Amino acid sequence: MDSTQERTFCKWLNTKLEANGYPPMHSLVQDLSDGVRLIQLMEIMGDTSLGRYNKNPRMRVQKAENVNKALEFIRQRGIKLTNIGPEDIIDGNLKLILGMIWTLVLRFTIADISEEGLSAKEGLLLWAQRKTAPYKEVNVQDFSISWSDGLALCALIHCHRPELLDYDKLDKFDRHGNTRLAFQVAADHLGVPQLLEVEDLCDSTRPDERSVMTYIASYFHAFSTMDQAETVSRRVEKFAELMQSVWTSKNDYERRARALLHALSEVQKKWSTSHFTGSYTDAKEQSATFTTYKHTTKRTWVTERQDVTTLLGNIQTKLRTYGLREYIPPLGLALSDLDDAWSDLLQSEAKRSRAINAQIRQIKESLRKEFADLANDFSQRLHAISLELSGVAGPLETQQDQVKEIQTRLPTLSEALTRVAKAEQDCVVANVEENDYTVFTCQDLEFELGLVAQSLTKKISFIDNQIVSRNMTNLTPARLEQFESTFRYFDRDETNTLSLTETSAALASQGLVYSDEDMTYIYDQLLQDYGAVTFEAFINLLVDITEDQTSPEQLRESFRGIAGNKPFVTELDLRLAQLPVSAVDYLSEVIPSTNNEVGEPEYDYETWLQDVFA
Repeated sequence: MDSTQERTFCKWLNTKLEANGYPPMHSLVQDLSDGVRLIQLMEIMGDTSLGRYNKNPRMRVQKAENVNKALEFIRQRGIKLTNIGPEDIIDGNLKLILGMIWTLVLRFTIADISEEGLSAKEGLLLWAQRKTAPYKEVNVQDFSISWSDGLALCALIHCHRPELLDYDKLDKFDRHGNTRLAFQVAADHLGVPQLLEVEDLCDSTRPDERSVMTYIASYFHAFSTMDQAETVSRRVEKFAELMQSVWTSKNDYERRARALLHALSEVQKKWSTSHFTGSYTDAKEQSATFTTYKHTTKRTWVTERQDVTTLLGNIQTKLRTYGLREYIPPLGLALSDLDDAWSDLLQSEAKRSRAINAQIRQIKESLRKEFADLANDFSQRLHAISLELSGVAGPLETQQDQVKEIQTRLPTLSEALTRVAKAEQDCVVANVEENDYTVFTCQDLEFELGLVAQSLTKKISFIDNQIVSRNMTNLTPARLEQFESTFRYFDRDETNTLSLTETSAALASQGLVYSDEDMTYIYDQLLQDYGAVTFEAFINLLVDITEDQTSPEQLRESFRGIAGNKPFVTELDLRLAQLPVSAVDYLSEVIPSTNNEVGEPEYDYETWLQDVFA
């Protein structure tokens, strides 16, 4: 019988442990040996804490401390333990362990049972006899053989909860079947754990009394406060709760299904009335809104559709479980209606997506063509101006008027280029990277416009200078060419004017060196007379100076002084004469030279001056 007791008591203890979140035991001998489970059980049964203990004892002394703490708690609660000490539990003395647990069963499960003045074992037996008395096949005389056919257990259940089993239809000779049914019903509907096995009652010559008492005590506690009136009341209450639950679920289903169908309809109406403004920004905004819808609203609807479908299934399952009439949703709210509406939504989504994509493609193509038209037209206008500029002919004054008239068109071209730039920026915003309608970019056209503007400026300067040159009748052609080449050389920024330093360097290149004070005076005078040191101002200045001060002979004398009476001058001679660097560079470039034996250039100023003044 020890094996039956061990299994029964282990299950009884497990009901305490599992109810409080602890894992179940599998062996009383092994699981109680370290005292941890015993302390947990005492804390549960005593509804108190035993304080600190070794939760992971490894040494025997730690296990002994745990077991002793539990045993001491049992004794403090007035429970008498006989001939058992910590070493008996640690060493797995099953007989003493079972005796201890039986003492706990008596104390915490059976001791508080009372029936007509009798308590504990006698009271429990009397209670079972009274409850099973109406059942003629049952004769409860003890806690052993009287329970071996399962009928007494079925009678107890039927007495208190007749709806759980039909006692009259039981096969009174099916000992195993009756016992198994009682165990199952008690566990499923009464909360009575199956402490025994069918074989413990049906296949034993004398079922273990303590094990049976422990199990029957669970029935007593389950039924102690229950009578027939409470059973009827509970049945009505349960049915009312069921019907209210079903009613609530039906309303919830109809409300949610109706809301979902309305939402699906509304979004499709919104799409059908939506219009595009024709701008890329509008198309992208509508595309982004549609994408956001699919990632948020659509996913919420997918979840809601699944939940509504599940809710209806749960309603039908609950109704079938209790044999109630099937629920038929109102017209238009069936699952088939939801499926049809969902199919319409998917078709509308596809149509909406195609419309947005087509609009974006159309806008991109329009942007390509718009930019190409503007860019190609601008290029043609530039080409036309270039051809017109190259074809300018006739008297200088006529050419001057023609070029200036062409120059007046540049602001219009700049405005056109602004429109080209805006069209290109629109393409950039729309991610238009390729364009088969033109080979130009705004940067290309801007560069070409700069070249045309530069050509116009140079052309005007050239014509102006030619007019000035033509009017200088007192200069030989060679002399005029020398002055003009000097002006062009020092007009580095091609503005057709010279700055103060450029003017000083240009004069020095002609052998005319002035102090800073004199040079500033001359420059300011030119600004006052001409507004800037133009080609005309520079030529007139040189004419005035050369007529009054400089003759070919004077220049030769100046170069001889710089050269130290040598027939040639070196770059060092020019630098020692403190000529500006730009003047030294210019003279080194225009004066013919030969290299001496060390490879140093020697500049023949005599020949150069002879050529200049010829």
